[in-house]
Amino acid sequence: MSFAALRASTRRVAAAAPAARASRTAFRNPAFRKYSTETPQPPKKSSNAALLGALGVAAIGGVGFWVYASNSDSAREAGTAVRSGVQAAKVATNFVPTKEDYQKVYNRIAEILDSASDKGYDDGSYGPILVRLAWHSSGTYDKETNTGGSNYATMRFEPEAKHGANNGLNIARDLLEPLKQEFPWISYGDLWTLAGVAAIQEMGGPKIPWRPGRIDGFAAQCTPDGRLPDAAQGADHIRNIFYRMGFNDQEIVALSGAHALGRCHRDRSGFEGPWTFSPTSVTNEYFKLLLNEKWVWKKWDGPKQLEDKTTHSLMMLPTDYALVQDKAFKKYVKQYADDEDLWFKDFSRAVSTLFELGVPSQQWATPEPWIMKSTDEE
Repeated sequence: MSFAALRASTRRVAAAAPAARASRTAFRNPAFRKYSTETPQPPKKSSNAALLGALGVAAIGGVGFWVYASNSDSAREAGTAVRSGVQAAKVATNFVPTKEDYQKVYNRIAEILDSASDKGYDDGSYGPILVRLAWHSSGTYDKETNTGGSNYATMRFEPEAKHGANNGLNIARDLLEPLKQEFPWISYGDLWTLAGVAAIQEMGGPKIPWRPGRIDGFAAQCTPDGRLPDAAQGADHIRNIFYRMGFNDQEIVALSGAHALGRCHRDRSGFEGPWTFSPTSVTNEYFKLLLNEKWVWKKWDGPKQLEDKTTHSLMMLPTDYALVQDKAFKKYVKQYADDEDLWFKDFSRAVSTLFELGVPSQQWATPEPWIMKSTDEE
């Protein structure tokens, strides 16, 4: 699963200096969650929005139920036609979103990140849970069947929303729903992945190349349970999950560095605690701790997880620990622990690839991904 469309220039990472990251991330911290398993109704807004809604309803009214209920190739083609018709309606109303329009959405997402501290959520930021939403909505891709991925935003529907790996992501979806009402022209898939990009960049991480073009699908396109990683497993399981998406060992380790962010919750995954001492900052601390800290099995009544021997305040999952038990994985853990810039570069490329999984190339609004501005660049 290569990201061949990316040129070297767009793969570059704008790695902020530690002091700059600290000043920006000092105001931002991890996640919020709720469930919304039904597709929200579009708002009644301006003439453009009203026309878009009317065209969309008319199109869906004609073939919507048939497409929803059928798994045939014809039904899928009809579904694409319906959604393409809605996209055409944007052109008919002389509204074709530009990069500047998506930048406005990005900026509104950045505002939401900071609101967590006022609500006492986790470590004071919704960033980590928005990264998790973007990750889990993309990480269902299967390269053999070309199903899953970020294209249809099927986590909106109950079959996928209720998968165990998605516990708590209702909070992230509900958090972004007001923005979907504010910007009705953006698809859920584009909104969720853009939120992941904004969260990573605003928490001091690298620039993540991103572009719009995902379309919203139907419940019939939900992926089966079991496509996301099971944190209680080991190296073989990790490879099976990520190889299915098209990633290699180096990319697996690079993506795992996202565990620098956020924490586990007993009432969601069964596990408990943060991976690092700075769960709202994108750093290579995860790799340093994984490699250099002494990890012991936690004695408790929950699922098997490890804790640091020094403070007993951090945790690692069995899938995390597998990265230093497996020789092929461990060499990349060492590289990233020693060189944050290298990890930023590889992480940026891998995340951008992840967020584009399952999207046909003809759907992209632009041939090359964009680099969205962080709020401190506005």
